[in-house]
Amino acid sequence: MDDEVQQLEYEFGAGILCVFGRQLKLFRERAGMDRARFGSLTGYSASTIASFEQARRIPPPKFIDQADEVLQAGGVLSASKEEVARAQYPAFFRDAAKLEAEAVVLHVYATQAVPGLLQTEEYARAVFAMWRPQLDEEVVEQRLTARLARQEIFSRRPAPHLSFVIEEAVLLRPLGGEAVWRGQLEHLMLIAEKRNVEIQVMPLSRQEHAGLAGPFTLMEMKDGRRIAYAEVQGDSRVHTERQRVRELERTYGTLRAQAHTPAESRALIEKLLGER
Repeated sequence: MDDEVQQLEYEFGAGILCVFGRQLKLFRERAGMDRARFGSLTGYSASTIASFEQARRIPPPKFIDQADEVLQAGGVLSASKEEVARAQYPAFFRDAAKLEAEAVVLHVYATQAVPGLLQTEEYARAVFAMWRPQLDEEVVEQRLTARLARQEIFSRRPAPHLSFVIEEAVLLRPLGGEAVWRGQLEHLMLIAEKRNVEIQVMPLSRQEHAGLAGPFTLMEMKDGRRIAYAEVQGDSRVHTERQRVRELERTYGTLRAQAHTPAESRALIEKLLGER
């Protein structure tokens, strides 16, 4: 994706937030409420309401539904919920985020950092703080909120099937410092206990490796569609063509065979925690 397209998508996302903010303000004023009163009814401060109206912060879905009901907006505000949610992601990830939220099967191969779906808040904050070019603090907070919101996938019912193959080097890299690193590994152990989740580690000692072309994600939708997503340096692509998806499915199958089993992977993480 070139810079011009990325800029257009960024402006589109910002435009969605501005439109929503203006609508929110109009409905609030029509209801005869100041920001403090409206905030008290929805559980937010007046300054946060101002940030929502001025498109400086991205309102969470729960707030949007509350606002629609409190302001008697007749569904107008709630109808914007999906587009507002997409605006919180960087432009290159918006389409994939929507698909991920609807997937019934998700397979992730990670090579640089713990996958976003598995990150703790502290680890995710460290990742965004290291982003280059540097992100503004406000952008860091927005992306952090969005990343943590994606993890609602673990509480969905019916539960989707999730699997992850993570390079051992990722687990050895103490991003954010020792405390953050330990917290992240402990979090992986907790997530791995879920019956619908499988986490496997690709050992550094493996002499054969099917994933040298880079990380990717595979998704299966409720209607049977199979989709792949690949991203490198903010340049991303959603693949829907069956041949390409099949190729990545075969690659992922080989990766799972080459990686440690889930039980072996848990033992490795326990060992890493015990050594430091």
